[in-house]
Amino acid sequence: MGMGLRERIGNGLKEAMRDKDATRLSTLRLISAAVKDQDIAARGKGETEGVGEAEVLAILGKMVKQRQESARAYEEGGRLELAEKELAEISVIEEYLPRRLGASEVTAAIEAAIAETGAEGLRDMGRVMGVLKSKYTGQMDFGAVGPAVKARLG
Repeated sequence: MGMGLRERIGNGLKEAMRDKDATRLSTLRLISAAVKDQDIAARGKGETEGVGEAEVLAILGKMVKQRQESARAYEEGGRLELAEKELAEISVIEEYLPRRLGASEVTAAIEAAIAETGAEGLRDMGRVMGVLKSKYTGQMDFGAVGPAVKARLG
């Protein structure tokens, strides 16, 4: 696996400070704060380690989505410099996300998950989605994958 996501974010913060890269620094501080908030919530539930890699990926995914929505709103409002700032933050966050799978790769992943679980019908959908989520968090849009799995099993 190599370096964990947290470690990479921590190292990124140090580099951004050293390079005096304001956009990177502020974005990585936001990521760090969001992860810490989730850690505190997890500890409240007795998970001493804080959140795992998958949750960190989910936080990053959410942050990208929020910024895409903001950028769109700013563009529609003609506030291009604000839109640019959101897009710059997205590109920093995306460095810590795994590459998104293309359509044919998603199809192949669905087929592999069906083969792996021996899924035969819709009642097996949860198992197939479980396998996909464990392997591809942050790499595919599960909202769109769900209907594709359903269509394939239905």
